[in-house]
Parts: sequence; C-alpha cells; structure tokens
Amino acid sequence: MKPQFLVACAALLLCFGTNTLLGQKASKAKPVAISKPTPTRTLVYEVNLNDRSDDTFKVRLLVSGLTAANAVYQFAATAPGTYQIMDIGRFVRKFQAFDEKGKEIPCENISVNQWKIKQPEKVVEIRYAIAETFDTPVTRDEIFRMCGSSIEDDHTLFNAHTVIGFPTDMQSTPLKIKFLYPSAWKIGTPLEQDSAGYYYAKNYDFAVDSPVLMGRLTSARTNIKGTAIEIYTYSKTDQISSEQLLGAMSKMLNSAGEFLRELPVKRYTFLFHLENTSAGAWEHSYSSEYVMEERPFTPEYGQSITDIAAHEFFHVITPLNIHSEIIERFNFVKPTASEHLWLYEGTTEWAAHIMQLRSGLKSLDQYLADLSQKTLVDQNYFDRTYSLSKLSLTCYSDSGQKQYGNIYYRGALVAGMLDIRLLELSNGKRGLREVIQELMKKYGPEKAFSEKEFLQEFVKMTYPEIADFFEQYVRKASPLPLREYYAKIGIAYSERKFSDTVQTEAGLKTRLRDGKLTVADFRETLVGSGVEVDDEIRAVNGKTLTSPDNKTFANLTAKFLPSTTYTLTVLRSGKELTLTLPVQTRREERQYVFERSPQAYYRQIMLRNAWLKNL
Repeated sequence: MKPQFLVACAALLLCFGTNTLLGQKASKAKPVAISKPTPTRTLVYEVNLNDRSDDTFKVRLLVSGLTAANAVYQFAATAPGTYQIMDIGRFVRKFQAFDEKGKEIPCENISVNQWKIKQPEKVVEIRYAIAETFDTPVTRDEIFRMCGSSIEDDHTLFNAHTVIGFPTDMQSTPLKIKFLYPSAWKIGTPLEQDSAGYYYAKNYDFAVDSPVLMGRLTSARTNIKGTAIEIYTYSKTDQISSEQLLGAMSKMLNSAGEFLRELPVKRYTFLFHLENTSAGAWEHSYSSEYVMEERPFTPEYGQSITDIAAHEFFHVITPLNIHSEIIERFNFVKPTASEHLWLYEGTTEWAAHIMQLRSGLKSLDQYLADLSQKTLVDQNYFDRTYSLSKLSLTCYSDSGQKQYGNIYYRGALVAGMLDIRLLELSNGKRGLREVIQELMKKYGPEKAFSEKEFLQEFVKMTYPEIADFFEQYVRKASPLPLREYYAKIGIAYSERKFSDTVQTEAGLKTRLRDGKLTVADFRETLVGSGVEVDDEIRAVNGKTLTSPDNKTFANLTAKFLPSTTYTLTVLRSGKELTLTLPVQTRREERQYVFERSPQAYYRQIMLRNAWLKNL
C-alpha cells in the first residue's frame, strides 16, 4: 500500500431483509416469513446498492447451521496491508438476526466490532446497515480512503472488510456476494462471478483481498506475458479514461514482466477512483485500487500514476508469494504486526523504481534524483532513531503511525543497499531481484515463511555478511552508509554540495510590512554599507518598484553582474536615501546528491553495469 505521502485495509459484509426497513425500531418490525436456505457452510451475502439512502450499505446474510461457536458476528478491527486501526464496527447502524419465521432473535453489541447472537442455532438471516467510510466523520483512526468505502448515486467503492463481517470460527468458510445495483453500472473486480450473479471468495481473507468498483466506469484491457490486465476507472467529470491510464502504464507493465521474468498471476485488475482527493493506493494479490485527485491528463500526471502503480503491481511478489504466517491467516479481531514491512513495502518501493531504470523508462539521472528525494525525506521528516523493525512492530500504535510513512523512504533505501551488497558479494552475479525470485520458488501463495526465522533463512540462502546488514539497518537504526555503498558502483554521494555556477543577488532578505516592502535582514558583507533593517525599499538602480512584493524586487535584481555595485533607494524615518551596495554572489546548495563519479575505477563500473540490468 502506498498512501499519497507514502496505505492499507480490511472488510466485512452480511445481510438485509427486503421487507424490513432499517430505520424501524425492532419492536415495530413485523415478522416476515423467510425461506430457509439449504444447509451449507457457504456464507451468502446480499448487498443492496439500489437503495443508497443515508450513505449506508444495506446488507443481508443468509446462513444456516450456526452453533454456539459461531455466536459472535465479527467486524474487522483492521485489514492486511493497512497497518492502521480501523474498527469497522463503529460504522454499523443497526444489527438484527432472524429465524426462519421472520421473528427477531436478540443480539447484543459486546464490543466495538462484535455482536453476540443469543440463539445462533435458530438464525437463518442477519441484516444490518453500515455507513460508508468516505463521508462518515470519526474522532480518531480515520480510515485511508483507498481502504474504505463509498456509496454515491453514480458509483460505489466496496472493500469487503468495511461492509461485511463473519460469524466467529467461520473466517475460513467460503462465501458468495450478490450486489443489487443499477443495470447501467459496470463492475470491476478480481472476483469471479457465477451464472446466478454471485461473486465467489474461497474465504473471508480472499474477499477482503478483492475490492470492487462499480458505477459509471470506463474499462481497458491488455495482456502482459500471458497475464490478462484489466483497468476500470471512475472519473468524476470524465477527464480520465482507462485507455489513457493503460497508455501511461503499458511500458511499466512490460518492464515489470521483464523484471520478474514471468508474472505469478493469470489475471490482474487495476481500479481507479478519481475524484476530489488524493489518498494513495492499496495493494492486493490480484488487484490494486487507487484513490487520487482527478486532473487533466498530462505526461506528469501519467508518470505519477505509473510510479504508484509500479509499486502496487509489484505486490504480486510481496506479500502474495513471499509472506509470513501472520499475513497468511490474518487476525481481523486483534491487529498483529509483522516485523517484515521492510520486505513487503520497502523492497516493493525499491523494485518499482529499479525496474523502470533497468528497462529504460527512467534515466540514471532520474533514478538518482528519486534516491535524493527519498534520502531528504528520511533525514528531515522522520525519527532517525526509529528502526525498520520498530516501525513495523509499532505500526498499529499512535507513535508507530507517525513513523509509518518512512517505510517508503528508509525502507526503499535499505533495500537498495541490500541489492548492492548482494551484487558485491556475488561478484555481480546475484542481486536482490535474483534472491526474490529464489524466495518465490521456495515459498509461494500457499506456503508462508516463519515470522521469527525469516532473516536467518535469508542469510542462509545468501551470505554470512548479510546477517550484520540486517542487524544494523533493519533491527537497529544505524546511520545509512550511503556514500560507502554507492561508491561500490561508481556513484558519488554528498550530503551537501555547492554548484559550480556563480549566481548574483542583492544580499537582502525582504518582508512585507503594512503594505510596504522592507529590509528584514542582510548579508554580513553588507554591514557598514549603510543599509538598515526596516528600511522601506523604493527603487533599485533608479527603477521604482511598481508593486511592493518580493517578485517585483527579484525582477529588478535578477540581472546584476558579479564584482559590480547597485543603488538602493530606501525610505528611513521619513527621509529618502540612496545607497550604493556591492553585488553579492552565491553558489546554489543541494542536499543528498547522488551522481556518477568521474573518478570511478574499473571494478566499480563493472559492478554498476551489473546493477543497471536484469541478470
């Protein structure tokens, strides 16, 4: 997942009687005869989207054979890949259970996410309404929009964990969902539909892993290395179409195919919700969803979407094929953190950019600029004493949430360093890409790795030196030796660097006071020149300021020449003075600069050449 600054989710769903209004009190609801479903261990949900009143989903669940072990109906506390508390039970507006004669069975709300049914063995139907998360205000733990739900007149975004739940002990039970929706709507989802119109999921986890976008959508399709790619787009004012997005992403998708050698899924669905707000994106095993601001389509907008989509698409590797047991059977009741966010998100963010570099979609200079930006954010916006392990294990806490975004910055930087170290130790024959492919073969969608032993397993598969790497840069928050590591591939890194180009300036800082441009500060070299703080600036070289603002002043001083002087006309204590001041010079300072080293040696260039291609 990738929030707009740097994402995630979980979901639920049930049932709703067509003859009982959710707005009625239970005591006034007339019993309605309900046909008893054929006994089955399949949970059958119906979600009424024709009735979109009150911004709520109307849900009904047809079920039979419940026992005391299934007496609690559970809504999601969180969802995989979201790394945030969600408490979906907050959005439930009414919860009811009924027997086969339509008589209501008492239910008790025993916790924020749980409703206990008094006589579960008699239940054949559960009904409730649940509010959408987009437009429902909450006092804390606001849900990421790409992991939430929206129900509007012309579209609906459905994430299962935000709408349906499951009876206890039935998380692994197969389920079917039928949506009742306007006939003109189009549906985009990775779920498969049967002849009766039901969408099937092998269990609750799979349903949560399979978002649905419905409504006034455009669509586009292509095929990458035998994988069917589908794009569905809701664009509020029709500025963006699925065909445009496919055009922007097609080269990236092909480069992903080359990077991975073969795609581990036969079908993949992109869902785009383009409206008023940019929130980010959320990955799934066979799909990804994007909530972004709708704008006119430009090359820059297309590249922005491509970078995010490259990240989410790579999640078909992590965590679909490489994940711990914590991810394999997710705990929707109590959030349980995995230590390996560096793998799920950091490595994915690294791969999203390196695969574009290796395919020629990004130049080396563009890639190095991305590294510079990630370093700047890591160094200036997050707590540098917070290790990746600590960030991962505290991601559900308030303190961890403040640091979570750095997984896309420090996490990606650490993955890049790991790639270089592996290439160095293998003499350019085996980098992080190759180890990931080996991990895919060793594990896979149906085989999880050990949460506690994975780092040791990784070391056994690679080199003893990697143990110290993990200890220093994953489990500890040791300063990243970026200069040392990138020197190995002939890339020079400087925390601060001044440009060779000399630029001229007045040497003054200005501010607007009472509608007048005044001197706020000046260079030390101008001390004794006659200028004073709070002087009102009237003219430069005899040209009067037509407007008292910094832009006008900058235009008058932009063409100064080095080693010359300029005149500054100021008003001080009601008296106009003309001062002659020396033109000042400066060199532009850049931070966290990565660039090709002109002093690189042969072995560094050889390792760089290996780094620049898919081995």
